[in-house]
Amino acid sequence: MSLRDEAPAIGGGRARVKSVEQSIADTDEPGTRLRKELGVLDLVGFGVAAVVGAGIFTLTASTAGNVAGPSVSLAFVMAAVACGLAALCYAEFASIVPVAGSAYTFSYATFGETVAWIVGWDLVLEFAVAGAVVSKGWSQYLAQFLAQAGVPMSAATVSLGPFEFDWGALLIVVALTSVLALGVKLSNRVSQVITAIKVLVVLLVVVVGVGYVKAANYSPFIPPPAHGSTSDHAGSWLHQTLLERIWGGGGGSYGVAGLLAAASLVFFAFLGFDALATSPEEARNPQKDIPRGIIGALVPVTILYVAVSLVLTGMVNYTELATRPDGTTATLATAFALDGINWAVVVISLGALAGLTTVVLVAMFGQIRILFAMARDGLLPRGLAKTGSREVPVRLTVIVGAVVAVVAALFPIGDLAEMVNIGTLFAFVLVSIGVMVLRRRRPDLPRTFHTPLMPIIPILAVLSCLWLMVNLSIETWLRFVVWMVVGLAVYCGYGRSHSRFARL
Repeated sequence: MSLRDEAPAIGGGRARVKSVEQSIADTDEPGTRLRKELGVLDLVGFGVAAVVGAGIFTLTASTAGNVAGPSVSLAFVMAAVACGLAALCYAEFASIVPVAGSAYTFSYATFGETVAWIVGWDLVLEFAVAGAVVSKGWSQYLAQFLAQAGVPMSAATVSLGPFEFDWGALLIVVALTSVLALGVKLSNRVSQVITAIKVLVVLLVVVVGVGYVKAANYSPFIPPPAHGSTSDHAGSWLHQTLLERIWGGGGGSYGVAGLLAAASLVFFAFLGFDALATSPEEARNPQKDIPRGIIGALVPVTILYVAVSLVLTGMVNYTELATRPDGTTATLATAFALDGINWAVVVISLGALAGLTTVVLVAMFGQIRILFAMARDGLLPRGLAKTGSREVPVRLTVIVGAVVAVVAALFPIGDLAEMVNIGTLFAFVLVSIGVMVLRRRRPDLPRTFHTPLMPIIPILAVLSCLWLMVNLSIETWLRFVVWMVVGLAVYCGYGRSHSRFARL
């Protein structure tokens, strides 16, 4: 099959659709090959490393205290269902197109170049912002850990003119950029060691915390709605969810609306499994091992999340986990501190450092592979896709590391976690639609994994992801639209004319 498949384009005409066969053939292009070193256990560990971290250590307590109460455990289940449905679609695509790029590459094979660019630009938002946001969280836990260890340091930041220079975030990004530049095998080994540490810490939290659970703290499981006075000040409508704005409502916490909003928030805790879909070119048997890695990572992670959230909200009343007037946000360690288990606070801080380290590592890895795939297709400068004799995109790794480091070190980005959520959910929707399109358009393609109950599973995946999206704030939607408009301008100004298709 030729480089170009013909398919109807959105808005008429013919789309630049890159055939699956050509996508696979491009992986052998001299100077842009990636080394195949990952087995199925490596991929499962990679997935767990990507997922367990930011959400469980930083989001669980604050979401319980401010939004959902004890029902945060149910919110995790709802988010896991949406992820699981999308994961089945990702697994089929990965078995068909074992090429770096994840949803970007999948979209190129189904919807064409314009949609592929939109998805790729969207994934830049997901992985880059995730890397920066989580590195800031890592810095906060570093300061907490140093303080508990008796080191005279109150924060991992220093004033630098108009900026607060976050040297802790800079430290972790520079260290992980160096690891990534040395190759995927070393990155995976580092990730496995750190993942083992954080999983042991999470299990310790569950085992120790169970002994302090009080049944009374689970009542009411879904607290009654609490509507504040936020609607009285200007701009508060931006913090309403899109669903609330459409249907009306005051944007309060708790109740069923709070539970639904919490599911959209804790979805952040599951981000990362899709990063596995960016690594097929580095897997030894991608058609079989990528689907196994995606599903094999999600199941144990979901069990861990639900267990931790149940223990956390059982140890203390959810009201004690609400954000304080001075802006102090509760973390996983808060419940143990309130129960006087101070030694556990130190251990949890260490586990959080380990957990957030691997999340930053995988977020940067995914970002690099997405940009690598886009550069190889000419939508970004082709020189960025060069790998050299070591078969590692070192140049692109350094650039991504530098950008994430600067953003994390100098800019306040703590409120951008929802941007990562909406970007990921948008990609999930397109992948779920795409797997149905490709089944119909190319039923002849070999598939080592089939999404079950076609088309029911993909349709449910689309609906569940859209439901989570409309439960994100209007402010998040506006930022997302602005980001996409900027991306389309970049595509029209550079990508479309420099694409490999432009030379056909």
